[in-house]
Order: sequence, then C-alpha cells, then structure tokens
Amino acid sequence: MKITLVRSLIGVQPKQKATALSLGLKRPGNTVTVAENAANMGKIAVISHLVKVEKQDN
Repeated sequence: MKITLVRSLIGVQPKQKATALSLGLKRPGNTVTVAENAANMGKIAVISHLVKVEKQDN
C-alpha cells in the first residue's frame, strides 16, 4: 500500500503524531510504501483523516 500524508501534524494529538512517525511520515507530501497487514491497517485507522491510502495491484 502507498500512504501519503496530506495534512500537517501540527496540532494533532501526540498519539496520532507518533503513529504517523512510526509509519515514516514526517511532513505533508511524504509517501511511504508499507505491507498490507493488520498492524499497518490499525495505524492507518488512527490517522485516517491525515492520510491518503492507495492500494497497489500485485
């Protein structure tokens, strides 16, 4: 999956900021590719209002 941070981390709750940083998202526009598993889906659910998720075709 391809995850892009579309909103700033300024003013978000500390837990949400830590979750974004754990995925490797530091500033708006950053994009990372992660595996589609339960742990990453849970992280995405916490910051769903801050990111855009694209599923990649295999």
